[in-house]
Amino acid sequence: MKRALGLRPLASALLSVLCVTLPAHAPLAQGQSAASAASAAAQSAGTPRSGIELQWIDRSVRPQDDLFRFVNGKWLASTPIPADRDSMGTFIKLRDESDANVRKLIEELAAKPQAAGSESAKIAAYWTSFMDEAGIERAGIAPLRPLLAEVDAVKTPADLATLFGRWQGLAESPLSLRVRADAENPTVYAAFAWQSGLGLGNRNFYLAEGERFANARTAYVKYLETVFGLIGDKTPAQSAAAVLALETEIARAHWEPARLRNPRAVYNPMTLDELRATAPQLPWAELLAGAGLQATAQNKISLGQKDYAATLGKLMSEQPLAAWQAYARARLVDATVQVLPKAFRDASFTLRGRTLTGLEAERARWQLAIAEINSALGFAVGKQYVERHFPPAARARMMTMVNNLMRAYGESIDGLTWMGPATKDEARKKLAAISTKIGYPDVWRDYTALEVRAGDALGNRIRAARFDYARTTSRVGKTVDRTEWGMTPQTVNAYYNPSGNEIVFPAAILQPPFFDLNADDAVNYGAIGGVIGHEIGHGFDDQGSQYDAVGRLRNWWTAEDRKAFEALGLRLVEQYNAYEPVPGQRVNGRVALGENIADLSGLQIAYRAYKLSLAGKPAAVIDGFTGEQRFFIGWAQAWRSKTRPERMIQRMQAGPHSPEEFRANGVVKNHDGFQAAFGTKDGDKLFKPVDQRIRIW
Repeated sequence: MKRALGLRPLASALLSVLCVTLPAHAPLAQGQSAASAASAAAQSAGTPRSGIELQWIDRSVRPQDDLFRFVNGKWLASTPIPADRDSMGTFIKLRDESDANVRKLIEELAAKPQAAGSESAKIAAYWTSFMDEAGIERAGIAPLRPLLAEVDAVKTPADLATLFGRWQGLAESPLSLRVRADAENPTVYAAFAWQSGLGLGNRNFYLAEGERFANARTAYVKYLETVFGLIGDKTPAQSAAAVLALETEIARAHWEPARLRNPRAVYNPMTLDELRATAPQLPWAELLAGAGLQATAQNKISLGQKDYAATLGKLMSEQPLAAWQAYARARLVDATVQVLPKAFRDASFTLRGRTLTGLEAERARWQLAIAEINSALGFAVGKQYVERHFPPAARARMMTMVNNLMRAYGESIDGLTWMGPATKDEARKKLAAISTKIGYPDVWRDYTALEVRAGDALGNRIRAARFDYARTTSRVGKTVDRTEWGMTPQTVNAYYNPSGNEIVFPAAILQPPFFDLNADDAVNYGAIGGVIGHEIGHGFDDQGSQYDAVGRLRNWWTAEDRKAFEALGLRLVEQYNAYEPVPGQRVNGRVALGENIADLSGLQIAYRAYKLSLAGKPAAVIDGFTGEQRFFIGWAQAWRSKTRPERMIQRMQAGPHSPEEFRANGVVKNHDGFQAAFGTKDGDKLFKPVDQRIRIW
């Protein structure tokens, strides 16, 4: 379970002589001329630039009422969401830049001969095959026929279980089998099984009432009819209806997202006999054999949702085999659709692009190719990406910032009033044990065994999926590789891994407005500092706090302290439950609790670290803003975003992240530093009385 963000440096010697205080309650446009003159004088004297993107600030909005729109208002008003996107914002912009850099790199490789069998040759061949739409069209569904024949050969529930096992890693099935560090013994790899298999992604799309959900189901059936017709099904409408009915039953058995947040409840290691006793109608031996796994006394399978597995077993034995075969064909098409002929891709876009996320146009083929190659050969690409796009100075400066945040977190733990000494000792141990990975891995993944063939886009997709699945399943029972990364360097994101007790920041996120080597520390601490704090915070959120210093699922809390922590979390749940990004669709504060705790504690700690970095000296005023104000502006810049309503509804059903405007505004409403920096008072929309502000870490 890795907790992703969705998420500098040496302290500058700032000039104190230019520290000017802005009016406490007036819009910041007042006094702008004098402030600009002061900023120019400061920069001529060697003060770094602010890192604030001033062109997007909307001075008709008071930051005391809406920091998100004060910082991003002009951008929100003038920036359309591109036709091929469900959202636009800071993350998307940086991802586009990363993709463009990767495209240039790959096209250069593809333009000249590469050594046979080399990583560069594999990247080039994968790219040219995926981009050869004419070749994909000529091949038709012929490359898919051997896999479709496997479905035709299914005659019994045991055969079906074998198929679902064999297709693990390739196509989604109702029970996903994967390998990761064992929750109670995180030094060793173990297998786990998890609920899966819904074509519409989330149970609410099958079960919820309302026009939007009904339209999604109608569009899904139409999509299924189309693809079944394209693969030669003689009764496509009947097959489509059968798949929807079957998946609706699967959805009824799925746990709701909030229930999945308890790591203890979803950790149930079992032998084969125990699995059979829990879900007796599920053909476990055939499923695991097909997947290349075993459940023994030494290497148990952790069953995430026991009652779900029991229901799935009943469905596999009681539902018509023809419905299950249609289901398997649908999942196979979903898994390979981007390397199938255009008619398949058009049908998929109509459903998943236009209906479910509101897109008006499909993503450019080259960008789909980048996503595909990043999945198949991501670290081979990343090795070359960092050589071109990640300066060593960024790694060093980032580490300085991380160290400052660690120090600030330690001081914050020392000062907690709701936590007792015994739990504090354990929290300090965990904090001290957190490891940090920045930019890129020290040991690169080996792709020697991956076969890539020129002109075989579908085959490359299948071989890459099976290569990666085999790479992980072969490790069951072996020692965990602590050098491994869960994200490529060219990924614009960050994550916390509880079993490794580590925070990871890929190279591609270390760019403005998150991280600017040439900017003043305030915005960097507010942006990437907030991200660093966020990822550290995941180690102490409602889920991560159940893992100890070595990454073991273990209760290190006293009962009294845990009760106090949960009471604070409940207050945060209530705050975010009130936010309504789309009419009729509120944030699920319980599902988003971990991310909101990480945001809240992360920004609190980043602010403390920023103040520590000043070493008691006042920050200069730059671009008319004090250092404290620039810190919070940096935070709000990082969450600049706008999202289509259709996509927002998808996010609200299952996604753990609150919408960006509430990540920006919801946190600062509880932040003493924000209230002081902008001089908020009763009546301001972001003002909160001191005794009502939520402070957790």
